Amino acid sequence: MNDIQRADAVYDALLGRQGEAWVEPRMERVGRLLELLGDPQRSYRVIHVTGTNGKTSTSRMIESLLRAHDLRTGLFTSPHLERFTERIMIDGEPIGDAAIADAWDDLVPVLTLVDAELVADAQSPLTFFEVLTALAFVACADAPVDVLVLEVGMGGAWDSTNAADGDVAVFAPIDLDHSDRLGNTITEIATVKAGIIKDGAAVVSARQTDAAAAVLREHAAQHGASIAFEGTDFAVESSVLAVGGQLVTIRGLAATYSDEYLPQYGRHQADNAALAIAAVESFIGGGTQPIAGDILSEGLATATSPGRLQLVGVAPTVIVDAAHNPHGARALAAALGEFFDFDEWALVLGVFDDKNAEGIIDALAPVVTRVFTTEPQSPRASNAEELADLVESRGLVVSAHPAADEAMDSARRWAAEADRRAVVIAGSIVLAGEAISYAESEGWKA
Repeated sequence: MNDIQRADAVYDALLGRQGEAWVEPRMERVGRLLELLGDPQRSYRVIHVTGTNGKTSTSRMIESLLRAHDLRTGLFTSPHLERFTERIMIDGEPIGDAAIADAWDDLVPVLTLVDAELVADAQSPLTFFEVLTALAFVACADAPVDVLVLEVGMGGAWDSTNAADGDVAVFAPIDLDHSDRLGNTITEIATVKAGIIKDGAAVVSARQTDAAAAVLREHAAQHGASIAFEGTDFAVESSVLAVGGQLVTIRGLAATYSDEYLPQYGRHQADNAALAIAAVESFIGGGTQPIAGDILSEGLATATSPGRLQLVGVAPTVIVDAAHNPHGARALAAALGEFFDFDEWALVLGVFDDKNAEGIIDALAPVVTRVFTTEPQSPRASNAEELADLVESRGLVVSAHPAADEAMDSARRWAAEADRRAVVIAGSIVLAGEAISYAESEGWKA
């Protein structure tokens, strides 16, 4: 068996467990596994990132800035777009097949023991995400890394990633999402997410609602943690459209950084960059030491955010965005108007059935002309016909195409029929990944 086959076998084994959508608010399960493995998550420093939207982009920017400081980095994010090894990055690249397979071989004997203990106690074996988290911790210890940028899977307090102690706790915008698991109010959701704040940590946060900000301040005070908010302690001073992205001026915690190139579109990405800079300032120098100009420029310019306002096709232009809730859809709608010069947009829309499809449609309806509904390759995907009915009720022209490739082809044909038309594909991270792969296989990937 070669290394690719070994790595694929790891993913198959993970898929045999209860899925990512199945979450139980209980930390001792993964804690027991990590204890028997020697607590690998304590062998490096950690920056822990949570929130509702922008977690992955912010995490990737933080990692890039840290790597520009000549630190050996790990990055754990979810879900993946094309291959599961994307979830564990070492020094900016997906973990190697041999490395992930070797880490799995180290993990399996202990995992088998813990699963047996759980079953004997009438509990379910460890889930996909719990095991994947432990695998990431082991792989990063084996690398070894100096610092791990760790994205929460869901929530915070009882998420399996919370077995690590973050030197810095980073909060992207908090909004309503996963209400069935996290709570029905911003206060309830923020309380779960605030659980990543550890004693003596530094906390940096995006702009939040008053309710969320109050929760974060309270938890920071309880843990003797410092806290800094976007808008008061740091901020985006300006954002100007540039080729392939934007020029941003950001007031950080320790200095103002002027006219820096950020290769991502959207004001929300500038906000993510400000949050990332504040996190790195807090990590490197306690928020008082500026990031050197050449390091900052390199870190921002080399940061990537696949599946987030990503150009994947030309003639016609095709943009992919992972917006999968109303907050993300509103950011996407604003970016399409601000950063792209087209008269009409076709929307290829595929949404999971546990998401607020109506809220996503309402956010995007004002900026799109034609909608092609589809179904991402997941048992959680909403029915394309039912989704089309929701779109039609908003007065938009829509057609249903259960197969994603058919929806994308139809949207591209519509866009090619006239000048100044483009396509945006959104509603699901899984759909974004399918679009990137399909664009490459069909030869129209930018």
